Amino acid sequence: MGSVAIIGAGPGDPELLTVKAVRFIEAADVIMYDRLVSKEILQYAKAEAELIYCGKAPGQHAMTQADIHKALIHYAYQGKRVVRLKGGDPFIFGRGGEEALELAAAGIEFEIIPGITSAIGAAASASIPMTHRGTAASFACVTGNRCHDNHKPVRWDLLAHSVDTLAIYMGVSQLSEIQAELLRAGKPAATPIAFVEQGTTAKQRIVTGVLGEMSELAAASKLVNPALIIIGEVVRIREQLHAIMLQALTLRQIG
Repeated sequence: MGSVAIIGAGPGDPELLTVKAVRFIEAADVIMYDRLVSKEILQYAKAEAELIYCGKAPGQHAMTQADIHKALIHYAYQGKRVVRLKGGDPFIFGRGGEEALELAAAGIEFEIIPGITSAIGAAASASIPMTHRGTAASFACVTGNRCHDNHKPVRWDLLAHSVDTLAIYMGVSQLSEIQAELLRAGKPAATPIAFVEQGTTAKQRIVTGVLGEMSELAAASKLVNPALIIIGEVVRIREQLHAIMLQALTLRQIG
């Protein structure tokens, strides 16, 4: 009997991969990887390792979730050391829990190796803290969509006032609805927002604005996935940091 390691590959920058994750990838016989896994990370695989793409884009799934479960079990039963490589963290909107349950039911040894999730990595790369003393004492990671078989809506009415910072994953296609729901729940239209597109990568792009203009701003900037949406006063910290850094640079140049 083989084993499976469910690994978080982090938010995009290959240097944010953990040392433990690298060790498991180097030893793997089979690596099943997702769409947002950096190709540089796959270079850690040994030459004879079998690489299997099972990524999912909106409307385009290389493998169904059921087929992924079957493949993990199949290779483990063959005595292989299997790595299931996911973007971000496998237990935060990564369906790692579903895969772990299937492996446990099949009697297969598995290990979860966490990764830096986008809410932490992309926000930090954009100089936006999720919490900040005097500004934000709480944050929530929220999915902007739901599985097709899950009709329970996201409670934007509760989230609008229950936490200080919202980090929204997979919300680009639902921006108009999210904006309308938050405004309807009484979230001020002047609340700062930021889009962090392809966070931590060389293609990172950051767009800031306010909640009342969120959808229009995304359309004007031609925002695309993957993009993290941050809503809250902490977005202003980015502006303060940049202003201080610019002032320091000007003083050095004068000096």
